[in-house]
Amino acid sequence: MTVTESRYPEVTVGGFKTISCDRTELAEYMLEDCLVARDQGDSWLPKLVFSSNGQGLALAGKSDEFKKTMDKADIIHADGMPVVFASKFTEAPLPERIPTTDFFHDAAKVAVPNGLRFFMLGATEEQNDLAVKNMQSKYPDIKIVGSHHGYFSEDDDEFVCGLIRQSQADVVWIALGKPRQEAWCVRNRERLRGVGWLKTCGGLYSFLAGDAPRAPQWMQKTGLEWLYRLLDDPKRLAWRYLTTNPHAMYRLVRHTKKSGQSSIA
Repeated sequence: MTVTESRYPEVTVGGFKTISCDRTELAEYMLEDCLVARDQGDSWLPKLVFSSNGQGLALAGKSDEFKKTMDKADIIHADGMPVVFASKFTEAPLPERIPTTDFFHDAAKVAVPNGLRFFMLGATEEQNDLAVKNMQSKYPDIKIVGSHHGYFSEDDDEFVCGLIRQSQADVVWIALGKPRQEAWCVRNRERLRGVGWLKTCGGLYSFLAGDAPRAPQWMQKTGLEWLYRLLDDPKRLAWRYLTTNPHAMYRLVRHTKKSGQSSIA
């Protein structure tokens, strides 16, 4: 179960309780939580906002520890079209895929007029710097109040969290790769009281920096973005997809709670 009750329906897809809302609604959810967090200060525990995709589903099938980490999320959204397709058999089908690479822009458009503050954590220092520069060019009034590369050890957690606290960030975008980024959020949640959201974002910075191209819209909508990425970077992704896709499909079939089903088979 998620830590707090969602204001939107949740359905179990691939073993993860997944929020049934669209990108605009999720961005508004972020805004409301961050404004409440500002009022509550240190009494507010940041919400853990994770995503569900093929890699995460496969990891959950192989690692009980990762599955338990995902179960601690307050919000899990679908970052893969197969998750959306599988949800069609549930009581509250997901209205759309919410890829983090797109959701960031929805979040930015809400953040700018409301003065929300972002902290960018992850990637190399060069890629992080370029991503921030491009964000500020696209959204001149966006408040990026801090950043730090992702190449640090667990021993540095306290220092990194100190930087985040000092920045008074409302949302921390955490790109450390699965499963490290989810584990980092759970491990440091108490240290970051007062922050609205801890949002995992995987490869977001490579897209923001312009290092990774997006698939055409038709491939995104038909669930073939993975194929586009594979063709663009076969050496890195071929083995990953070969080993994760079958596990992910199994979990989608076996661990999705169908409409009218009392428990997951």
